[in-house]
This record gives sequence, C-alpha cells and structure tokens, in this order.
Amino acid sequence: MRVLHVVHAYPPSKGGSQFLAQQVAERWVKRYGDEVAVLTTVADDLTYFWRGGDALPAGVEQQDGVTVERLPVLYQGRWLRRAVASLTYRLHLPGNDYWRTLEQGPLIPGLVQRIAKSRAQVVFAHAFPLRHMYDAQVGARRAGIPLVYLGALHLHDRWGYDRPMIYRAIRQADAYIAHTPVERDAVVAHGADPDKVAVIGAGVDLAPFEQADGATMRLRLGLGDDPVVIVMAKQVARKRFDLILQAMPQVWEAVPTARLLLAGGRGDYSAKIEAEIAALPAAWRSRVTVVHDFAEADKPALLAASDLLMLASAEESFGIALVEAWAAAKPVIGANVGAVASIIDHGADGLHFAYPDAGSLAQAIRTLLTQPDAAARMGQAGLAKVRARYTWDQVAAEIRARLLQVVEQRR
Repeated sequence: MRVLHVVHAYPPSKGGSQFLAQQVAERWVKRYGDEVAVLTTVADDLTYFWRGGDALPAGVEQQDGVTVERLPVLYQGRWLRRAVASLTYRLHLPGNDYWRTLEQGPLIPGLVQRIAKSRAQVVFAHAFPLRHMYDAQVGARRAGIPLVYLGALHLHDRWGYDRPMIYRAIRQADAYIAHTPVERDAVVAHGADPDKVAVIGAGVDLAPFEQADGATMRLRLGLGDDPVVIVMAKQVARKRFDLILQAMPQVWEAVPTARLLLAGGRGDYSAKIEAEIAALPAAWRSRVTVVHDFAEADKPALLAASDLLMLASAEESFGIALVEAWAAAKPVIGANVGAVASIIDHGADGLHFAYPDAGSLAQAIRTLLTQPDAAARMGQAGLAKVRARYTWDQVAAEIRARLLQVVEQRR
C-alpha cells in the first residue's frame, strides 16, 4: 500500500502527533512492506507556526525506510491574521472559525499540489485544528485519492476546536479515527457517519518499561525511598500546573515525605511554574524536583522511579502519559471530564478527580499514597489494559486496517 501521511511536524520535532506518526509509519514499512511518504513542515515546535523560531532543514530525507519531506511555512501577515481572528471570535461573527484556522496555520506553499501529484493510494492526515488538514482534503479530492483523518480533538478547547469547518471536513472524509469514545460521540453528534468512525488510541512499546531501572533513577535524582508523584507533561498552561501546585500543599500536610517530580519539555509556561515553586515555603519547595527536556530513553526509568502519575489537564485528545504510566505498572489520576475520563476506569486502574478542584486532586493523591496495596492493584490493571489494546504494534495494525479498507472501497 502506498500511504501519504500528512502531519504538521515529524521527529526530531517532539509531540504526541509527531511520535504517533513516526511509530505507525515505520511499522507499516517494516512489518507490511508499505511505501510510506510523510509530508510535513520544518517546524520543530507547534508554536513555530505563529511565533517563528528555530526550524529544521527543508528538503527530503529517509528515516528508517520512511520518505520525509519538510516544507517551509509562510509568515506574511500573521499579526493581521491574529487580530482578525481574535476580533471575529469575540464578536461571534460568521466565518470566525476560518479566521482562527488561518491565524493558527500552518500556511504551506505547494502542499496541495504535492498531495495531488503523490500517486498515493490513500492520504492519512492528522491532526486538527491545523490548516494542513484542509489542504490534505483539497489535494486528495483533486487527485481522487481516499482520505482518512485522525483528528485528535481536544474537545474542551473551544478556541481551538469549536469550529464548524472541522466537522464539515470530517463529514466529507472517507473515514475518521477517534482516539476515544468521547471523541467518536462528538463527531457523530456533529453529523459524521458512525460507520466511518473508528476508535483507536495511541500506544507504547512495553519492553523499555518492563526493563526500566527505577532505583538508579531515584539515586540520580536524590529521591531516596520517599513516595514520588510524577507529572510527565510539556510545560504549557493547558497542563494545569497551577492546579498541581495548589493541590500538593494539601498532600504534604498528610504525607510530608511525598515528593513531586515534574518531568517535561520547557514551554511557554515554564517561567510561571518556576515562580510558583519559588513561592512555596522552603520545606515544601525542597520536595519538588524538576527535570527539563529529558531524553525519551529516560521516560521508562522516570516512571519506574515514581509511585503514581497525575494528569491534571482537561484539554487532552487522549493522554498518552496515562498509558505510559500503566506500561510501568503505575496507577494514574486524571480529570473526570473528556478524553481522560473515558480512558481511566475509576477505581480499577486509577482515580478521577473533580476537575478543576485542587482539593479533589489532593484527595486522590493522598488516597493512592496511603493505600499502597490498592495503588499496586490499579497499576497492574493498567498494565493489563495496555497489553490488551495500547501497544504500538496493535495501534499501527488497526490504523492500517482502516486505511486498507477505504482503499478497497474506492477500488
């Protein structure tokens, strides 16, 4: 099968969409002998589309059998586009969803033409709300190529995802892949054909987590034998570090030996996090460890060194950190709304908290820290769930089956 994968960024750029794109593309080449080409941008980070910054080299390269072409992005008029998008959104003017999409970008010259001339049997595009998703549809339609979307909708982000044009595009696609049942229900409620919508999550490779050395990581970070609560997330506002740092003092009052481990890439919220940590009393401040921009290879050991993972955000399309924690047999805590709530089986493999209540989050953390036997059972239940449905081999096979189905239907 000849697959053209259209995605806004691709490794070494970091992010959930980038990692998923790489994992499935490489498996299609190695396991099935597919011919996979990726059309992407030079962006190293999503914010590049509206802020500029460092870029990866444009051009064509080979990565583990996958042909990757990185295209430059236009910036002309971005301040005007931002102003118009903000004004039309605040005034609820018709077409404000179009202006928000134009403002966010990416504007990629020649993308439509490359898609139309690709000779692919199927175009696979992700993720919304970015503009390349519409270019993928135009290019595929121009060449008569079937189109499959993986939307990765963050349903609680109204600015980003409450856009009629997203659901119109989904209705016109040959098939749609949702990460969770909540996302599936949302697109069906907006008119998508239920028979064209499949629920397929993201995945992990189990072996590195099963072999992880948590003891060495604890020694390296000076964590001792204390209970460790890990937050594994990029330092951006939507991850709700403010809730986490509001909840932890209530945890420390009950479990004074607890440690908070913040592990993730620097982002536009990093300075705010540092200021909030600095404002803590010295005794509590000493219980916080921050690991910036860790290597991907360190992720299993970081989780193995921890007792539980919490994800305080409600703006998630899936929550891959939850699955990674389960791969390390750790219990998890997440919001009781949206995609996260649909992934965690409350009381079985983790706990929900009443989002955005910091007190409820603190109570969930205290419960798992003070009931280690229950926490261990939840971690094992999460590991069983990963083995059953969330390995990369399974995810790649299920997405490929969906692509192959639309190719056969078009024939």
